[in-house]
Amino acid sequence: MSIFFNEETRSFRLDAKDTTYMIQILGQEGILLHAYWGKRLPDPAALYPVGPYPAPENLERERVTIMDIMPQEYPTEDIGDFRESAFSVLTEGGHEAAALVYRSHTITKGKPRLAGLPATFGSDDDCETLEILTEDPLLGICAKLRYTVFEDLDVITRSVEFSNEGTSPVRLTRALSACVDFDRDDLDMVTLYGGWARENNAQRVPVHHGKQSVESARGESSNAYNPFMALMARDASEDHGTVYGFSFVYSGNFTASAQLDQYGHIRALMGISPQHFGWKLEPGASFQAPEVVLVHSDAGLGKMTRTFHDLYRNHLIRGKYAHALRPVLINNWEATYFDFNTDKLLEIARLAADQGIELFVMDDGWFGARRSDNAGLGDWYVCEDVLPGGLKPLVDGINKLGMKFGIWIEPEMVNEDSDLFRAHPDYAIQIPDRRRGLKRNQLVLDFSRKEVVDYVYGMISKVLASANVEYVKWDMNRTLTNLGSFALPADQQQELEHRYMLGVYDMQDRLTTDFPNILLENCSSGGARFDPGMLYYSPQIWTSDNTDAIARLKIQAGTALAYPLSAIDANVSIVPNHQTGRVTPFATRGHVAMCGTFGYQLDITKLSEEELAMIPQQVEDYHKYNPLVTTGDYYRLHDIFARDTGTAG
Repeated sequence: MSIFFNEETRSFRLDAKDTTYMIQILGQEGILLHAYWGKRLPDPAALYPVGPYPAPENLERERVTIMDIMPQEYPTEDIGDFRESAFSVLTEGGHEAAALVYRSHTITKGKPRLAGLPATFGSDDDCETLEILTEDPLLGICAKLRYTVFEDLDVITRSVEFSNEGTSPVRLTRALSACVDFDRDDLDMVTLYGGWARENNAQRVPVHHGKQSVESARGESSNAYNPFMALMARDASEDHGTVYGFSFVYSGNFTASAQLDQYGHIRALMGISPQHFGWKLEPGASFQAPEVVLVHSDAGLGKMTRTFHDLYRNHLIRGKYAHALRPVLINNWEATYFDFNTDKLLEIARLAADQGIELFVMDDGWFGARRSDNAGLGDWYVCEDVLPGGLKPLVDGINKLGMKFGIWIEPEMVNEDSDLFRAHPDYAIQIPDRRRGLKRNQLVLDFSRKEVVDYVYGMISKVLASANVEYVKWDMNRTLTNLGSFALPADQQQELEHRYMLGVYDMQDRLTTDFPNILLENCSSGGARFDPGMLYYSPQIWTSDNTDAIARLKIQAGTALAYPLSAIDANVSIVPNHQTGRVTPFATRGHVAMCGTFGYQLDITKLSEEELAMIPQQVEDYHKYNPLVTTGDYYRLHDIFARDTGTAG
């Protein structure tokens, strides 16, 4: 067993590989206290002391004082704890106070799935789950706190499911997934920040008094900040010291924060960002919050990284390609942009096949009236002016060369100049009478509506079924703004962004279920949705639109802080590089791209004879070394936080 309940001390003990996590029930009232998270304790029966704090019998006299000092396992609003809360509600009477107390618990083998959400998975043989049922009797709100322990990894996952067992609706205004209170003030906060073409720069700063956070309110996890955070002891380094890692298995809005209070305690929180969020919970209804992964390391940042890699490779990424060597691809985008036809694509493919490249990917421009990025999004049918006879003749021609075929799609978007928008303008996210906010000349479809997801998926699945498509690149090129849905009532409009994310997950689940042999790769303006939620559906993600080899060193090193190299898609591109203008040797570009999955994004017909001759050897090296790169233990030889030209990692 890895989870124990001590009846005498009324405490829970969760033991992972080298880690112990403890929760204590305080008094007969049943307040849940966070007792310990750290290096595995030697005595299984030991109670790690919480305190010293005021005794439970003083709760009535000094409740507010006690609640503001005590380490809370899942803190709520307006009960005396003035630190940031994990949970808050708004009642019909306009009140925000909530107090969740222990009612019961269960301990079971294995790990239950989270309805409608991506999450890590495990079997009865490798994990165990604790569910603690808490309740606010006055509101009739229950919160099921779920913890899963992976016995062979230093991993504990957390999520929360809320249910309304009362007679009146309430509005959830905060529904975070995890809180950890640390009885120490000497921690540094590690995060990943960036922007388009400069994703996932590692940053380490001291946790200071007050609150510091990274978050996204863009409708995507974003390339500004990644849904990852680590707290490191001040003396911790790459190979030594204590590190606590937090990773959010979600692809929408998030918050990750650390707050140092006046008593010298640090509170860490992670979950859906409260910004733009509200959820009307009717009597009898439930709401499932996404999962947070907690990783403890007693041997520095490197051990934390290797734990995340092992977990995500073996307990998050699924499907045919989870552990398979990915085919070497060539993408036509930087070679042709929108200017292509069947003959031009086959010309590129023939030369690529001769060099041993295994997968040809046709990018944007094959559908509807899509001759530029101003029109056609939403019209998912093959344009026969571009591809006479449809998709099948091209795919058959590619297959005859011994290559697989892949295709680019952007299902979540629509141009105003499209048949879809002209027929169904209400399918786009927008606020009536307010000027629409365009980005890349496109709007976002309202995937919170099942009929919209069904409509788009119907078109795309028909295309995929029309030929032997074995790879799909799913792109998403803009953030969510003008948040309005024509299908949601006024008191549920703040549910839009989360419902939208559930719609995206639903469509990706359908695609991977209906087409199990397809390799799905996610992309969002580069790495704007490089997160664990996406990895549940696609084993690799386009890491950045910046394909410059030197810039990619920094980007890929930061990404590898929490994500396995098997998930990092990297390509060799042309020089001067289209994003930076830098010129680097063809061999250097190949070496950098091999530190992940591997492919080419260039016009192979314009390479020099010397460069062309290098491709077969690069493909051979990829086949030789990729199993080690993508399954081996990852060690950094340089300081990940160094501010240099991109050579860290």
